[in-house]
Amino acid sequence: MPDVLLVEDKESLRRVLRLTLESAGYTVAEAEDARMAMQEVARAPFRLVLTDLRMPHGSGMDVLRAAKAADPEVPVVVMTAYGSIDEAVQAMKDGAHDFLQKPVDSNHLLLLIGRALEQARLRTENILLREEWSRRYGFPRIIGESETIKRAVSETQRVATTDTTVLLLGESGTGKELFARAVHHLSPRRDKTFVAINCAAIPETLIESELFGHERGSFTGATERRPGKFELASGGPLCVNAATTWLSSRVISRRSTAKSYASAKPS
Repeated sequence: MPDVLLVEDKESLRRVLRLTLESAGYTVAEAEDARMAMQEVARAPFRLVLTDLRMPHGSGMDVLRAAKAADPEVPVVVMTAYGSIDEAVQAMKDGAHDFLQKPVDSNHLLLLIGRALEQARLRTENILLREEWSRRYGFPRIIGESETIKRAVSETQRVATTDTTVLLLGESGTGKELFARAVHHLSPRRDKTFVAINCAAIPETLIESELFGHERGSFTGATERRPGKFELASGGPLCVNAATTWLSSRVISRRSTAKSYASAKPS
């Protein structure tokens, strides 16, 4: 598998770019137009695609879409002339890693490609490590063989895929936050920040401010705006531990701003 698919309709420039890439140790496959490039990405995987924007039989945007359809993780770098900067910016919005302005500087080209490949390697490594963690452990540090634990694990797996508030009941020290983290780990929001708050450790008069934040001047001593835990967890999970009945109702009423994992002692 070649490292780089080089797509450029001008033969002289294509030859110079190929020699530059090969001198840095990369293997290169060439395509002289968009149609040939789309056939190449459909036939074999590449570590990176370097493509011109304007060329015969299609455009660099067509190559970008075909490359991403074949492999959503492949970095695509587009080359553009001065007059087509807006097109390059649009290409980045559509998923291109970056763009190079012609005439291409060799050092800049190699630096950009090196960074793009390193970022792609780290993303792949992160995915593999996450899959290995899930395969081996399934849950963060939850150990137990009793029927009760097995039922709790099964329920955790079931609710993790849903878009709903989860109420965890149990005495202090029984691992409610561990199960909340397990729900987070198995959910579609696993890439978002997990935010936890222990209400038992916060004076009752300050809990609402901790959760929902406040604006500057909203009360005496509020000298600056302070985001609450809901705002900090926006798009991700919020674990509210040791919640009172009043606080639980407030959390549920605000769940539209963040997914909440609320845990409380049973009454």
